[in-house]
Amino acid sequence: MTDATEPREGVEVRHLPTAWQPSHLRPKLPIGAGILAIAIAVIGLVILISGTLFVLNYYSPGLVPSSLLILHSFDPIGASILVILGAILLGLASALWDQERWAFYTTLGVVFLGLVYEFFLGGSVTYLFLLLLVLFIYLLAVRRHFF
Repeated sequence: MTDATEPREGVEVRHLPTAWQPSHLRPKLPIGAGILAIAIAVIGLVILISGTLFVLNYYSPGLVPSSLLILHSFDPIGASILVILGAILLGLASALWDQERWAFYTTLGVVFLGLVYEFFLGGSVTYLFLLLLVLFIYLLAVRRHFF
């Protein structure tokens, strides 16, 4: 018997295989997910700007003219919540664009809740319900692009 540390006769090792490195390749962003991310970003930006303008007008009326306000009958606490919601939506849109898995599941959950609301509380099948259903099925189809 030979010792395991001794080289065998006739076996020659010239080099070791390269060490495994994780791939930095990302799957291509699906066009529908990109459009959805842009739509969420636009909605988040509008909500953020409208809440910010209302809060600024409420606390210093001379700084922002009331003709620029999108929201007119609101309270400052609700407008502050809108500012936070707009920032969250912008972060979600950015993560969806970067194909983050948590953003995918968050968007899928919100679309599912919208479907449930429209189906049970809407009373009938509407265009919004059909749009949400198509969006839900599309998101399930492209789920492998998110990691």
